[in-house]
Amino acid sequence: MAKVLLATRNQKKLGELHRILVAAEVEGIEVLGLADVPEFPDAPETGATFEENALAKARDAVLATGLPVVADDSGLAVDALNGMPGVLSARWAGRHGDDQANLDLLLGQLTDVPDERRGAAFVCVAALSLPDGTQTAVRGEWRGTITREGRGDNGFGYDPIFVPEGGTLTSAELTPEQKDAHSHRGKALRLLVPLLAPLAG
Repeated sequence: MAKVLLATRNQKKLGELHRILVAAEVEGIEVLGLADVPEFPDAPETGATFEENALAKARDAVLATGLPVVADDSGLAVDALNGMPGVLSARWAGRHGDDQANLDLLLGQLTDVPDERRGAAFVCVAALSLPDGTQTAVRGEWRGTITREGRGDNGFGYDPIFVPEGGTLTSAELTPEQKDAHSHRGKALRLLVPLLAPLAG
């Protein structure tokens, strides 16, 4: 069984990659998270782009563990905010990972923006780094609009205020399977499947 490290402690992200590999009928890969390997220092996310951050995260984890690594950097790009919060999505309100504060700040910034100008996209760049130094980055986007208040509790981050194009439910009101099929992370991870399949033991 080949081991691949997904550089995250987020159980929902680990489950997502596992489901995508199962759906693609890729067997022989065990997906590990950061909790499954000896701890190593997280480099700060200082890149100006999702690509820079994802590649740096993957490269650091390969050097620390010697395993093939998938790392992602993702965020919300809001049209009316010129693509922000973008790479700053997780710390938009100042503290890293305070989802509610980030949501409240973003909704506050969009209070006067009319419904027809509330377009946005979730963006995910997933990078694969191999122990031989090979690196690949792929990008997935999920277009939609920003609601005026949060709904649903199936997601995390900005999911409760994002309604995907063509739908009426927020991302946090979708089932994990519905989300996998359309989400930015699902799209990016599926693009990596042809590169992960040959690693299967």
